[in-house]
Amino acid sequence: MTSRRAFLGSLLAAGAAPALLHAQPRLRANPFTLGLASGYPHPSGFVLWTRLAGEFDPVAVPVHWEVAADEAMRNVVASGVAEAHPDWAHSVHVEPKGLEPERWYWYRFRAGDTQSPVGRTRTAPATNATPERLKFAFASCQHYEQGFFNAYRHIVADAPDLVAFLGDYIYESSWGRDHVRKHTGGEPYTLADYRARYALYKSDPDLQAAHAACPWIVTWDDHEVDNDYADDRPEDGMPRERFLERRAAAYRAYYEHMPLPERMKPKGPDMRIYTQLGWGTLARFYLLDDRQYRSWQACPRPTRRGGSNTVNVAECEALFNPNRSMLGRAQERWLSGALEKSGARWNLIAQQTPMAQFDQLPGPGRRAWTDGWDGYPAARARLFDALQEHRVSNPVVLGGDVHSFNVSELKRDFDDPASATVASEFVCTSITSQAWAQEKLNTLMPDSPHIKLIDSRHRGYVRMEVSARETRADLRAMESVARPQAACSTAASFVVEDGRPGPRRA
Repeated sequence: MTSRRAFLGSLLAAGAAPALLHAQPRLRANPFTLGLASGYPHPSGFVLWTRLAGEFDPVAVPVHWEVAADEAMRNVVASGVAEAHPDWAHSVHVEPKGLEPERWYWYRFRAGDTQSPVGRTRTAPATNATPERLKFAFASCQHYEQGFFNAYRHIVADAPDLVAFLGDYIYESSWGRDHVRKHTGGEPYTLADYRARYALYKSDPDLQAAHAACPWIVTWDDHEVDNDYADDRPEDGMPRERFLERRAAAYRAYYEHMPLPERMKPKGPDMRIYTQLGWGTLARFYLLDDRQYRSWQACPRPTRRGGSNTVNVAECEALFNPNRSMLGRAQERWLSGALEKSGARWNLIAQQTPMAQFDQLPGPGRRAWTDGWDGYPAARARLFDALQEHRVSNPVVLGGDVHSFNVSELKRDFDDPASATVASEFVCTSITSQAWAQEKLNTLMPDSPHIKLIDSRHRGYVRMEVSARETRADLRAMESVARPQAACSTAASFVVEDGRPGPRRA
């Protein structure tokens, strides 16, 4: 059997480029130009995905799939035929079951006479298994114009068990400086627009290679639809009915381009993506959605009906309304119940944005950004209450959104440095998206002593390794995103010890 290292090396060298056979005339060309992916591993299976791209007749296309126990695809252990339907952009979501837990598999697709690349994925450990470790990477915020997705080349080299993507897989708008490549078309509003934007992003070879190397779990943030939207309210005053039409198009395109299970298929503007995923008794992920159900942002800017603002907290009474929610009350109840029942040693809350309080006013007083958890303090307090009430073992919060590395102690009372630490938090920087200047962040750090590090200088990702004894986080910093082959190094490392909340430098 080809070794795991050799397989990953071939992905790095080839950018997951397929070895093609001649396509049938009616397919006209290679239909697998968007790559393939897998996701949501469980002990007996996972989700497999591809989308046929190109010019097709508006009819369903049969797509054959195979799962094998070896990279050469000689020992096929599961196979079948799925229908790629034009209503769903000829995307395919397959969920093989009955496989062995805690092992690697290989898979491929065939449409007509054309064969896809071979991808690699794995099952999770059995529910009652005690795996020695879990290796994963998490990432967010990949603006196509602002850089190459070269961080994924280094994620592939790290050989993780899975990747968690925490939002802003695409960007709907063009902004920033020193673009290295350009969006095609304007801002997306229709289903065709969003499909084209995803197809553009998925043309990146390093992103394709990372999808082909291991399973992913994903959640969205705002830019998969529109900047700073909250539930049914956009930032720009678009009428609710028109915005929900736009959201329905965006959600549908999201499903069509991600390795999501059938149960997450959208129904108009509604799509439940929050879920949990176990890794034996070692770890459990809670993947949250903080966009679809949240209360509108408090105290919006006078020139807008919605969207984010940065406010003096003493001047925004609505900020502290106890009825306001970041997750929606149904998701809050689900999360509290899931945490209560968890028997995992490590509980990993994977969501979009920093949870630690961050004071944006140097000196006396406090200013809060209303689009993050600082804009929903009552909801954050309810989550912290649940962590303490249920005596949740080793909670670790993962976030993204702000394009900087953040490492924090999550305090029951952030205004009291002596307050108990209830959880640890790690926030990844962006894959490419540009950030605030480090000098600006340095002026704000003294007012938030529970934040141990903020570093906006680098693009990159976070590499995590979980064991019974500790969880380690390596902050992986790209040398540049303007050059596809740029190097990557570890800017800092932190560990959280079993039974001792709060990160410390490794």
